[in-house]
Amino acid sequence: MTTQTVLGHFIDGKRVAGASGRHADIFNPATGEVQAQVALADVDEVRAAVASARQAQPGWAATNPQRRARVFIRFVDLLNTHMDELAAMLSKEHGKTVEDSRGDIVRGLEVCEFVIGAPHLLKGEFTEGAGPAIDMYSIRQPVGIGAGITPFNFPGMIPMWMFAPAIACGNAFILKPSERDPSLPLRLAELMIEAGLPAGILNVVNGDRHAVDALLTDPDIGAISFVGSTPIARYVYGTAAANGKRAQCFGGAKNHMVVMPDADLDQAVNALMGAGYGSAGERCMAVSVAVPVGEETANRLVEKLVPKIEALRIGPFTDDKADMGPVVTREAKARIEGLIDRGVEEGAKLLVDGRGFKLQGYEGGYFVGGTLFDHVTPDMDIYRQEIFGPVLSVVRAGTYEDALALPMSHEYGNGVAIFTRDGDAARDFASRVNIGMVGINVPIPVPLAYHSFGGWKASSFGDLNQHGTDSIRFWTKTKTVTARWPSGIKDGAEFVMPVMK
Repeated sequence: MTTQTVLGHFIDGKRVAGASGRHADIFNPATGEVQAQVALADVDEVRAAVASARQAQPGWAATNPQRRARVFIRFVDLLNTHMDELAAMLSKEHGKTVEDSRGDIVRGLEVCEFVIGAPHLLKGEFTEGAGPAIDMYSIRQPVGIGAGITPFNFPGMIPMWMFAPAIACGNAFILKPSERDPSLPLRLAELMIEAGLPAGILNVVNGDRHAVDALLTDPDIGAISFVGSTPIARYVYGTAAANGKRAQCFGGAKNHMVVMPDADLDQAVNALMGAGYGSAGERCMAVSVAVPVGEETANRLVEKLVPKIEALRIGPFTDDKADMGPVVTREAKARIEGLIDRGVEEGAKLLVDGRGFKLQGYEGGYFVGGTLFDHVTPDMDIYRQEIFGPVLSVVRAGTYEDALALPMSHEYGNGVAIFTRDGDAARDFASRVNIGMVGINVPIPVPLAYHSFGGWKASSFGDLNQHGTDSIRFWTKTKTVTARWPSGIKDGAEFVMPVMK
C-alpha cells in the first residue's frame, strides 16, 4: 500500500503537521483516485493559529500602510512568476482546466493589485472648526484578527479576495480553505512570507466543521468572511453574530440570462456555453437558467445550443483542448445526476443528457456531460435548486415582463444578465431587477477588483461586500475623534448635552 502525502497547516510562518489524528482524502477528480490526504484541525490547532496571529498583529498594524502595500507588490510579482506551478496545482485537485485555473488565480491577483492602493483607501476625514475651537476627525483601524472560510470551487481567487484587503488594512488573518483542494492556499501562504509578510499574519488551518466552529466562537477573532452554500452561510452568519463578530457570508445562486428577441443570437449562445458549462458549472456566477423571450427566440436559441453542447470537449486538466473537466467529488456527480433524474420526472424536456458520461482511460473520474433542459417551469426542483453542475435549464417567457419576473421572484439574487440591442430595455432591466450583480450583454458580471462583489436576497448575509471599497470598510473599524485644546475651553462645568451653537 502506497503511503499518501499528508498536508498539514501553515502556522506562524511555516508548514506544520496536523496533530489531531484526523485526516480527509484528497481525490484526483479525473480518475477518482486518492492522491493525498489533508489533516483536519482540532480546537487546539485553531487556537495555536489564533495565538500566532494575536502576537504578530500589533506590530503589523503599527507598520505604515505604504510598507504593508509593498508586500503585495512583491506578492503579485511572485504570483506571475509561479503561475504555471500554481495553476497546475489547482487543477490537479479541483479538476478544472489549467486555463480556467489561471483565470482563478488572476482574479485573485487583481484584488492584490487593488490593495496596493491601501494607503489611499485607509485615509480618514478631517473637519477643522467643527465647533468653537473644536476639530473633528475619523480614522480607520484594523479589526485585529480576521478569518476566512472558503469553498472548493475557487481555491485561489476567493482566499485572496479575503486575505489581501484584511492584511493590507493591518489585520492578521486565519484562512480555513476547503479540505478538497488545500494545496494552493498553503502555497499562497508560503509566497506571502517570501514577499515579506511577517510570520503569524497569515495562517492557514485545514479542517472541517470542528475548525469552522472553533473560528466562529473564538473570542480573539473580530470578523469572519464566508463563501459557500446558503444553509451554511446562514449558520455562519448567525453564529458569528451571536459571538459578537461582524460577518459577511455569501451563499448560493440561480443566475438567469434573459435573451431578448433583438439579441445577437450567436453571441448569446456562445455566452451561455461559456457561462453555463465552464468549470463544469461549478461557479456561483454560472448561468444555469436561460430565459428566451418569445417562442421564436426560444426555438432558435435551443436549435443553436444543442449541437454546441453535444460537441463539448470534456477531459482531464492535462488535456489542453478540453472545454471542461470533471466535477469535484463522487458525491457531487451523484447529486447532479440525481437532479437531472428529477427534472425528467417533473416533466422538463431533456434535450441533451449528460448522465453516465464515461471517458476512455478515466472511467473512475467524476465526469458529467453537458446537459440541457427545455420547457422548465418555476415550480420544478431543477429551477428552484442550485445544481452546481453542467446543467442549463431553458425557461420560456412570453414577454419581457414575464422574463424580468423570473429572477426577481427567485429566492437567490447573486447574478443576472440580459442580452439585447435595446438600450431602453437594458436600462430598465438593470434598474428594476433585485439582483446584486447585473450584466448587459455580459453573461458573468463579476465586478473588477475596484468594485464590490456581492449578491442580494438569500445569496448574501451581511451589509458589506467583497473586494472594492466595501472590503476596506469591512476589515476596519471607524474611530471618530473630537478634539479641543485648552485655549478653547470655557471655565466651569457644563451639565447640558453639548451642541454646536
